Amino acid sequence: MRDALYSLEDWVRFGDELRRPLLVGPNLSTSTKLCIVGAGLSGLSIAYRIASKRPDVEIEILERTDRCGGTIETWSEGEWLCDVAVNAARPHPAFWRLVEDLGLGDAFAESNPQAKKRWLLINKKKTQLSWITALKMGPIRLFRSLRSSTVGKKSVAQVFPSETIADAMTLGIVNERSANVDADFLMPSLTKFGDEPPIKWSKIKKMMAETYPLFQPRKGSVASFSGGMQTLVDALVQQLNTFENVKFHFNQDLSKPEEVATEHHVPISSVIWCAPRDRTNQEFTSLDVYVAGYHNNAVSEVRRGYGTLIPDEDIPISGILHESDVHPSPRAPANHRLFRIMAPSSRSSSEEAVRTCLKQILTHSEPVIFQKIGTRKIPIYAPGYMSNLDINKEFTRAGWFFSGVSVTHVIAEAERIADLF
Repeated sequence: MRDALYSLEDWVRFGDELRRPLLVGPNLSTSTKLCIVGAGLSGLSIAYRIASKRPDVEIEILERTDRCGGTIETWSEGEWLCDVAVNAARPHPAFWRLVEDLGLGDAFAESNPQAKKRWLLINKKKTQLSWITALKMGPIRLFRSLRSSTVGKKSVAQVFPSETIADAMTLGIVNERSANVDADFLMPSLTKFGDEPPIKWSKIKKMMAETYPLFQPRKGSVASFSGGMQTLVDALVQQLNTFENVKFHFNQDLSKPEEVATEHHVPISSVIWCAPRDRTNQEFTSLDVYVAGYHNNAVSEVRRGYGTLIPDEDIPISGILHESDVHPSPRAPANHRLFRIMAPSSRSSSEEAVRTCLKQILTHSEPVIFQKIGTRKIPIYAPGYMSNLDINKEFTRAGWFFSGVSVTHVIAEAERIADLF
């Protein structure tokens, strides 16, 4: 982390992403050849930003599998379409800048305003999730919790007054209960982790709003691609394949940065590690992802919205996202709706259990389509993780295995790293 505060211009470009440490090796910017480990969104974005700026720097992208995208993957079958993991981006100028630079503006649009509402399922009853929900717990209790959050090294459960709501939030983001998630990692602005802006945050947000290319998003909206998030990955790969200074290498079984440096004849300072922190010892949670599609008549009583979070561990699923409600582009055939279901492995969520649960909390009707579309492994970020993060490494680390889990973090981080060249 920098000793000095970032400039106002930096804050306007990147917002509260500047609170997160940039884990860059001390000699990265002097490299004439880079080895980027991982062809996920992070590795691809970093390669694109640096290759665009420095055509004289040779870049090799080393991927363990035979495909690009990593966590980003879009499933489709006929007219049904759903993202396995990330399905949209929250408003952030850095993400909008990348979309514009890749020429994807025509395929990118903000979410349906009618699908803004979110719900919690508590004691088998749906409650709309909003700040009013938090205020019902008592404004004094809420204020005391938020004020104490700046102490640092606390869990999300310790800084948020309602553990039930906190659990729903953390399960929906990192598939873990709030008592086991570092508050500094998940919400650094709330806990005041990292540097403070030079002027009021409200003023910076207004200044940021004026920098959006393409369109200025509405408050509370997200934005997505007509072909799913795979559209972004495909565009990055297409652009990178046009650069003479970029090469892809697939099926690379590399476990350590030192190994990469030796095999590819570069100093370790030229390695950018966008893979898991430790491929052998890192702890993960896992969840299965399903899709369920219905004719409109079968789900006519299901309100349009973003989705429902379910913190109750006795229920086999932790969340139902209304895929076809949220996105501006079709995710289901005409007169049908599509839902994405998260089923944590910790709840012993078998396919049969998921089907039964959907009949109990969504609709008694049988789905037109029901399918498991993937399994996600998500790193564990225990309380104190951010404060204990080792920033003194000879190589660079980037991506959601380290200091942030959102696509906006990954995209902003790539631009910040490229700024060093």
